[in-house]
Amino acid sequence: MKVDFSKLDRAFNPRRFVVIGDRAKGRWLNVGKEYQGELYSVQLNPETAKAIEESGIKNYTSLLDVPGPIDLVIVTAPRKAALQIVEDCIRRGDVGALHFFTAGFSETSTEEGVNLEKIITEKAKAANLHLIGPNCMGIYNARVGLGQNVWPYTGFAAPICFISQSGTHATTFGQHAYLQGMDVNKEISFGNGLVLDSADFLEYFDYDAEIKVIGMYLEGVRDGKRFLKILKKVAAHKPVVIWKGGRTEEGDRAIASHTASLAVTHAVWTAVVRQCGAVPVSSMEELIDTMKALLYFPPVFGDRVGIVGGSGGPSVAIADTFAEAGLKVPRLTEASYTELASFFSLIGGGYRNPVDTGNANRREIKRIMEILARDANTDNLALLTGSRWGMMATPETDITLLEETCKMTPKPVMAIVSYVTPDEMKESQIATKKFQEKGVAAFPSMERGARALQNALDYYRHRNRIAD
Repeated sequence: MKVDFSKLDRAFNPRRFVVIGDRAKGRWLNVGKEYQGELYSVQLNPETAKAIEESGIKNYTSLLDVPGPIDLVIVTAPRKAALQIVEDCIRRGDVGALHFFTAGFSETSTEEGVNLEKIITEKAKAANLHLIGPNCMGIYNARVGLGQNVWPYTGFAAPICFISQSGTHATTFGQHAYLQGMDVNKEISFGNGLVLDSADFLEYFDYDAEIKVIGMYLEGVRDGKRFLKILKKVAAHKPVVIWKGGRTEEGDRAIASHTASLAVTHAVWTAVVRQCGAVPVSSMEELIDTMKALLYFPPVFGDRVGIVGGSGGPSVAIADTFAEAGLKVPRLTEASYTELASFFSLIGGGYRNPVDTGNANRREIKRIMEILARDANTDNLALLTGSRWGMMATPETDITLLEETCKMTPKPVMAIVSYVTPDEMKESQIATKKFQEKGVAAFPSMERGARALQNALDYYRHRNRIAD
């Protein structure tokens, strides 16, 4: 089946959508105030239908009666209604996409579920009906108020998207991204992927000008050759970060009962993903951090890091952490050391790299960052900051500092906004969002910042090799 991107545009930005089988205050009919389009219900139960009408939503007893065209149909009705709904969508001929939240198909390994899945798949493909799912959360688009917005929406959407085989991971990704200072532009949870699979959505987001970085959670792919071909094409000019489930035998077994996907060995998967120019990761945190680095950093061309901030122990720890991630924390040039020696107080501090400012040199932090930015032995810059060392009495001081540093140097600049207590965690999240509003990537720990930088470096190194 050939994917019609204009139909997907309609589904992701619906001006009219229909929910089949939901309750009056159910998961899908309870849309937020952001949605400005037309919403209709299809519900057979008289009492439920009455409650839906009383809530202000027009209800019909048949999809065929809903005034069209319909951009998106969302189905929460029981599995037994699936075939009739598919046939009604085909009969209408004006449906952009059909999303089945409903589960109970091949992932159950039952004869009934497998056979029904086969029938609706064949019918949908023959009619070029764009079916999303089943067994999935479907589409999220903050701008139009569509989808499972279980985290606060601030009105700002970072130019990132997420393609997920898992509905839970889709909503969790949005929550984690929000806590890390990024609201998601769009998401798709596609579940069993009977008709539209990961490759289709990957190609769709390649053409979406609002999306700059693509994240994915996959358990398997139906057409490996096609997926890798599209992945290679997209990753050549738009970063793609992929978290693969089923890296172990136990994970493979769980996949079989979750989305009925065929898995491949972790080693083979990692190798082919890297060959295609995408970035493989192994956790939700690494996925978000890597996307953040690729979004906010300029192209990363070197592995040498100049580090400022912290005290003696944290300076040692961050040097070890960055080195263990595959990066270098080199000696600075003699010219930099000469300039630092002209004003730097060694009482409670040191400037070998990392630069341990101590309290005495904190007032010179801007000058220190300028020296490291000019230094020929550094490719990237990191500032270790956070309330635990009393370094951010006013977070705006360091935010302004790194904003100005980004303007004066082409080198990637990051903030490590660490915390210990719950109160400090909240402060860290607020500061992270403020840093990133100024275009500075901020990470909650040394380890996460180091890994994200290394992954971004791997991405650009591969892209440069392909270009050469």
